[in-house]
Amino acid sequence: MTARVLVTGGAGFLGSHVAAALVSHPGVELVVAGDVRRPEHPLEGVVYDDCDVTRSAGLALLMERHAITVVVHLAAIVNPGRDVAMEYRVDVDGSRHVLDACVATGVRRIVVSSSGAAYGYHADNPEWLSESDPIRGSEAFPYSRHKRLVEEMLAEHRVSHPDLEQVVFRIGTILGPTVRNQITALWDGSRVLAVRGSESPFVFVWVDDIAAAMARAATDGPPGIYNVAGDGKVTVREIAARLGKPVLTVPAGLLRIALRMGRMLHLTVHGPEQVGFLQHRPVLANDALKRDFGFTPARTSREAFEEYLATHPGVARG
Repeated sequence: MTARVLVTGGAGFLGSHVAAALVSHPGVELVVAGDVRRPEHPLEGVVYDDCDVTRSAGLALLMERHAITVVVHLAAIVNPGRDVAMEYRVDVDGSRHVLDACVATGVRRIVVSSSGAAYGYHADNPEWLSESDPIRGSEAFPYSRHKRLVEEMLAEHRVSHPDLEQVVFRIGTILGPTVRNQITALWDGSRVLAVRGSESPFVFVWVDDIAAAMARAATDGPPGIYNVAGDGKVTVREIAARLGKPVLTVPAGLLRIALRMGRMLHLTVHGPEQVGFLQHRPVLANDALKRDFGFTPARTSREAFEEYLATHPGVARG
């Protein structure tokens, strides 16, 4: 059965890569990129249509108009921390609206881009997190809390609407040729920030690997929940060494005070909750992705980081 796929957030960075992968897949009959804006460079073979997930009205009509059978739900706030209420409307309410429209129109499968942040930033997280570990989120970090809420909603739908298949990807840090976000900003300065006593390990995944996994999920991949990351991890000190930059090591308490003052003075949108984000990063094991979903990212975490550096000249010294 060929798929007719709607990609929410289809004009964005990840959405554009996913749409391109879907267009070239033999199991896909139609790709509709739904978004609140149109891309500067539309992709050949992709149909673009208006889609605002914060408004329930129109989503079901959009799916019916294109006879959608599969939804890849990517619409999300790219750089969280600026407007928590808007982030909730997009991430949580938006996911609810998309799920309701899928049920109303008989969509057979939904693919959701969740995040390793759904596990939360906790000191007692295991060294490697697997899909059987609890989804706790972090109350102090809205992005993480919202991902937990969405996953709880998805779990409820798996019980109440079992005919709607789900593929849920808990994704590590996505890197790509045009990525600029609060994580990559950590590498742009003259020194790399580290919290005393924490290795702050990262798991990276290159955007083309995510897009390929999404294309499989929308077509012939099995339903389920999967961590998505390249093999291995890279610590903050390994990153600093590769960048040729010294490490600025700060005690957690001092960093919390500095961030609290910075936000009070409107010098930064980030607050003391960011310390947990740096200290206790979720490290995702990808065994189930490879074993059960049948997909192995082409790049390891370290190789994805190297490709990021190759496409962002000037970040590394020398």
